[in-house]
Amino acid sequence: MQLSEVYLGLGPDAFGQLVRRISIGKLKTYQIYEGFKVRAHLHKINTDVLRKAIPRFWVRLGEHDEDFARDLAQAVLVSHLDMITAILDFMGVPHENGFFAKDLQAQGYFTEGWEERVIEKLRGVHPETVLIFYINHLRWELLGATEPYRPVSPNPA
Repeated sequence: MQLSEVYLGLGPDAFGQLVRRISIGKLKTYQIYEGFKVRAHLHKINTDVLRKAIPRFWVRLGEHDEDFARDLAQAVLVSHLDMITAILDFMGVPHENGFFAKDLQAQGYFTEGWEERVIEKLRGVHPETVLIFYINHLRWELLGATEPYRPVSPNPA
């Protein structure tokens, strides 16, 4: 599975939600603002520019622009480090403020059914679109998943 397939698996509406949740302040804090701006082919980044760029971003991902997919993932994920920290803490994965140590072999922490456990624990606490994206990012990066994860919708009450 390519990272672009993770985005495409969300669908265009959920993808738009994901992009709209990028924090410009976090991009600057983690010094990735300029690099993302260049990779995204934007003259500047603000919420309005990002919103208008969503259709162009979707086309690039449909063309499997993996370099762009990785930079976009970094922008999304640094914007949600509190959620990442909560997931890694819940899973018992050692980390430093949401970042893995370079030599950590984290695969063993992700036992069968971990995706459902994370969704169940954090649904309603963090945006579900971002949760699903991070779950799929971990599956892509660490576990070599061949298909995107799609959660089972909760039963209507």
